[in-house]
Amino acid sequence: MKFPHQDKYQEIRDALRGLCADYPDEYWRKIDEARAYPEAFVEALTSAGWLAALIPQEYGGSGLGLTEASVIMEEINRNGGNSGSCHGQMYNMNTLLRHGSEQQKRRYLPQIASGELRLQSMGVTEPTTGTDTTKIKTVAVKKGDRYVINGQKVWISRVQHSDLMILLARTAPADQVKRKSDGLSIFIVDLHEAVGNGMTVRPIPNMVNHETNELFFDNLEIPAENLIGEEGKGFRYILDGLNAERTLIAAECIGDGWWFLNRASQYAGERIVFDRPIGQNQGVQFPIAENYIEVSAADLMRFRASELFDAHAPCGAEANMAKYLAAKASWEAANVCLQTFGGFGFACEYDVERKFRETRLYQVAPISTNLILSYVAEHILDLPRSF
Repeated sequence: MKFPHQDKYQEIRDALRGLCADYPDEYWRKIDEARAYPEAFVEALTSAGWLAALIPQEYGGSGLGLTEASVIMEEINRNGGNSGSCHGQMYNMNTLLRHGSEQQKRRYLPQIASGELRLQSMGVTEPTTGTDTTKIKTVAVKKGDRYVINGQKVWISRVQHSDLMILLARTAPADQVKRKSDGLSIFIVDLHEAVGNGMTVRPIPNMVNHETNELFFDNLEIPAENLIGEEGKGFRYILDGLNAERTLIAAECIGDGWWFLNRASQYAGERIVFDRPIGQNQGVQFPIAENYIEVSAADLMRFRASELFDAHAPCGAEANMAKYLAAKASWEAANVCLQTFGGFGFACEYDVERKFRETRLYQVAPISTNLILSYVAEHILDLPRSF
């Protein structure tokens, strides 16, 4: 299948495709069946330097931008893998890169770049607040040279396969701040020190092979030096991570979209029913063609969001729209692919059902479709706030 606008990142694409070729469908199928973590694949990515793409060269990384990072994530999914096992390191990196102190960067970034440390987790969401981040109840109280943390988080991914976590907690009561987004702070948590010493991890089984957890904090103590930036300004800092996350998820959905479209068009050209390939029928080929157009359009918005982010320009609208368009396009492509395969689409050996489950997640996470529509209505169209 031909793809639109063969871009200037072909060298990155070719290198990723070469790496992914060592981890074919069978590898991901076995990982999914076992509900295991793709340790070998993540190690290979790390060793090749791909997960250090955003780290400046002075700290041992490649010094690339979010645009290149998005191409890396896209290619993993486009070649049948699941970036959900490792994308956290990409978007979490920006909070540390843009707001961490020089001391923090020198302490953590070289070890992250070399693979000695993983920064795969971000603790924001809570059971009673969901996307209403400013109402989180997890608190961090400073006592001497340490912060004491109490509260709860949910849907926190890759905690069991990470060394560090970015944590958002309230350091000033909500009723004592001028704006509801004030009084929130960001911390780096050493997970090896935290688990069993004030932090408890409870895995959440789910419909896809995505390691996610519920966290409980009971007087967890972390050094005050682990505070990122200024106390009380964490909400603004975390937005950089969230915009990067939405843009990277968009790229992954685009990768999924190309995977589904490639499999659907190939199967439609080969599958013979009534003495002709089923792809000769407009009822089969038109939905595939329509999805090709939709994925291509979402692809352009992804690049727009990435370029704005790399230019340190406002990109909230573009990041949200890219995620909306790409998640919608990949889900439609998944449905069309499954319909094209018919009954065989439900057979594990074709991998359609696995990718079908994986891409469905992004209609809900990391932000639901309805919240994106609310954002656009309020912030772009100047309509009254709906909540």
